[in-house]
Amino acid sequence: MLKKTTVLAAAIAAALMLGACSKSDSSQAAASAPAAEKAYVVATDATYAPFEYLDDNQVVGFSKDILEAIAANQGIKFNFANTPWEGIFATLGKGDSDIVSSSVTITDERKGQMDFSDPYFEASQLIVTGEKGSGIQSFADLKNHTASVQTGTTGDLVLQKQQGGTSANIKRFDTMPLALKELLTGGVDASVGDNGVIQNFVNNNPGVKLNTISDPAFEKEYYGFAVKKGRSDELLSKINAGIAAIKADGTYQKIYDKWFGGAQQKAASGESK
Repeated sequence: MLKKTTVLAAAIAAALMLGACSKSDSSQAAASAPAAEKAYVVATDATYAPFEYLDDNQVVGFSKDILEAIAANQGIKFNFANTPWEGIFATLGKGDSDIVSSSVTITDERKGQMDFSDPYFEASQLIVTGEKGSGIQSFADLKNHTASVQTGTTGDLVLQKQQGGTSANIKRFDTMPLALKELLTGGVDASVGDNGVIQNFVNNNPGVKLNTISDPAFEKEYYGFAVKKGRSDELLSKINAGIAAIKADGTYQKIYDKWFGGAQQKAASGESK
């Protein structure tokens, strides 16, 4: 009986030691395992080619390539979420996104609501009309004509300043493609939008007779990546450091040439909504 008791006690002690070792080993393994890489969520309205749009259900475009180059340079990671333009900035405050990258024009009003990176693209508004042009040769000529815009974009704002916010001549749409479709179907005399987007649309519709009109009255605009106001982490500084680095090493130029096929614009900036 004593021998059996001794054997049983030894077995229990051994089992306890094995359990303790197993727990200790597991804890050490967990402690030594690499932490999961943080991925910042980027909200983007992917309807704005060539800056951000969907190809085979994946977000692609100039702005995405710029952010991917920044990520590679700074050792960070981004996940892109296609997000409707209406309400896209609210995702920052709600914590649903870390960055808004959607051809966003940096304005004083917006800077009061969110923080911006350094500009990454320079843009201005551009007018596009049908073949006959309806007598439109300048921005001033739009005052008595109908024009389509994407709701809440810079094109919308400049027309509101000219015609008034309640003007029936301004036709607003949820996306720029829908605004441009309205022009093609004859629903308006012109469309107004960022020059890169309008020119991309014209280039990709060679069978349609379209006229583009640039006007000195349109001010230069600059795109920036937006983050939550007062954000305390290093995200914004990493983005800015990345922008500077890819401009310095020629990566920015390569991306620009890929999407626009020409010399880089003089300002280090971007196109905007």
